[in-house]
Parts: sequence; structure tokens; C-alpha cells
Amino acid sequence: MGNELLIGEVAKRSDVSIDTLRYYERLKLLPPTRRSSGGFRLFTLEHIERVQFIKQAQDLGFSLEEIKGLLATGGADECRNVRDLLRRKLTELDDRLKAMKGFRRVLARHFSACEGELKLHGDSACCPVVAGGKSNPPQGKSGKK
Repeated sequence: MGNELLIGEVAKRSDVSIDTLRYYERLKLLPPTRRSSGGFRLFTLEHIERVQFIKQAQDLGFSLEEIKGLLATGGADECRNVRDLLRRKLTELDDRLKAMKGFRRVLARHFSACEGELKLHGDSACCPVVAGGKSNPPQGKSGKK
């Protein structure tokens, strides 16, 4: 058998279940395997590398259908499709990063407000985040509804 591996060994080395490997085969994410004389699938090290790529791409937010497109080989048309997919993913990631930065600014403002309230009032402090302006509106706001 040489460097050919049974499905259990590939699953173990790839850190996925045997069912996951079978699913990837059904989706044609993995290249076809050779069969032993007893009918067992014989995988190669390339299969392990492919599974590791699939897992990495999933961790980066790619769907299995998108990964299938990334794994397809072809000429300029395929390359354009992959480029367009990568552009969309980059845009999605940029949008998420922008939203996270905005959220971080909000959290930092709330943190600063809490710090200020605790320094100013100590044990009698009223949390400005929880109070939400109910009792003592923050400086610069009118308190009118």
C-alpha cells in the first residue's frame, strides 16, 4: 500500500470525522480515490492536504460551495471567478472589521463613563451604562425626552 492510507487514518491526520470525509467526497471536494482489492478507499497525502485546505478556508468564512469553486482548476475564466469570490470575501471582512471598530469605540466610551463615575462617586456611584440616563443624564445632554 506504500503511502496510501485508509479513511480512518486520513480522518485522524486531518482532524475530521470519517463522515466528514465521505461528505466531502459526495460534494466532490476531494478527488476520487483508488480502491483496494477488498474495496477499501485508498487515500494519499494529497487528500489530507486538501482536507486541511478545506478546513482552513471554512475557518476564514468560505462556504463549502465557495471552496469547491476555489478548488476547481481551469484557465482564465476560473481564475476570474476565484478572484471575484476573493474580492467579495475581502469586502465582507472589511465591513465586519469596520463594524467591530465602531463597536469597540462604543465599549470604550462606556468603559470611560464607568471609570469616571466610580472615581467621582465611589461606592455611591450610579452606573451610567445601566442607568442609561434615567437619573443623572451625562454632561452635555438635556435630560428632556
